[in-house]
Amino acid sequence: MTNVLTANAAGTINIGRDLTVNRLGYGAMRITGEGIWGEPKDANAAKAVLKRVVELGVNFIDTADSYGPEVSERLIGEALAPYAGGVVIATKAGLTRQGPNQWLPVGRPEYLTQQVEMSLRRLKLQRIDLWQLHRIDAKVPVEESLGAIKKLQEQGKIRHVGLSEVKPHEIDKARKVIDIVSVQNRYNIGDREHDDVVDYCTKHSIVFIPWFPVAAGKLANPGGKLDAVAKKNGATVSQLSLAWLLRRSPMILPIPGTTSIQHLEENVASAQVKLTDSEWDEIEKAAK
Repeated sequence: MTNVLTANAAGTINIGRDLTVNRLGYGAMRITGEGIWGEPKDANAAKAVLKRVVELGVNFIDTADSYGPEVSERLIGEALAPYAGGVVIATKAGLTRQGPNQWLPVGRPEYLTQQVEMSLRRLKLQRIDLWQLHRIDAKVPVEESLGAIKKLQEQGKIRHVGLSEVKPHEIDKARKVIDIVSVQNRYNIGDREHDDVVDYCTKHSIVFIPWFPVAAGKLANPGGKLDAVAKKNGATVSQLSLAWLLRRSPMILPIPGTTSIQHLEENVASAQVKLTDSEWDEIEKAAK
């Protein structure tokens, strides 16, 4: 099931009640170098993928200042600005980089303010539609971190605010400071640590953005349940994993990332995967 469709087939979702996007987004973390560090091997190829993303109707693109660092945001700005109507660019700040695959949280207000200004410049935007706190810094009260962001929101530089890698009690605390419209946690059919967060977001109409959405562990092994059902339906394991997320909650917005146009098209085609209830039940039993 790899025929090319558009992301329209996934349906739509509302972010903050006033931004409507298709329910299959794109995660732009991997258009950087090894270890999410430095430049990609082929910048032109990365830009070609980004342009194909928009052609396929994917109008939600997720990035962060720390991807590269700075590289992902810059490539998006160079490839896509001025942006097509309806395209939403979401970015994050709050993680600093010390080298490949190294990440440390910094939530100081002055640092976050600086990073928002730099993101606007690299993305060639006047306003960030969705800005997310990449991590809560244990050394800085979240009220201080988000207080600075609220000021930027009041200045018109940020439209909506979200969080990343949080639990329900942390979302509650943040919502006392600022309206939270999205949560981005690691989540997939084989990694259900944040089931409680998905349920919380569904209850409160907060968009849940799963990162690492197509990992499925043993379920995806050759001969495994996902593999068997995928082959039976003419789909790939990745497509089945994305289809499961779309079915899991109406508030889930998957953002599979890739550096391959072929893989991108395969991901977008996951919107047409249709299984019977009994097939989904079999997969659920295997997952548990």
